[in-house]
Amino acid sequence: MKLITKEIESKLRENESLPEELRMPHLKLFNPVGSGTWLVSEIESGSVEDGTAILFGLAHVHEPEMGSFSLAELTSLRLPLGLSIERDRTWRPTKTLIEYAQDARSQGYLQ
Repeated sequence: MKLITKEIESKLRENESLPEELRMPHLKLFNPVGSGTWLVSEIESGSVEDGTAILFGLAHVHEPEMGSFSLAELTSLRLPLGLSIERDRTWRPTKTLIEYAQDARSQGYLQ
């Protein structure tokens, strides 16, 4: 499965022109066999097409934190049972990235 479609990429790039407090994550990635969830709000640099994109968002692997992460690194992860990081195709954002981060920090996890 393609992690970032053209439609999602367009939304992530549009966020770059918005003030930080208005940026919504438009992509949720997750580890289907363990811990790890990423809400992505923007593409900081690089190319989605060639896999060099550096993404920005809220990651929860051990504890929730905002920061940058590499698309190449996420796509290179080989998980048990031959699985890989997946995109949640049914997820739709209901809050800004900052609101998700505040909730995750107060609850200790991402919902």
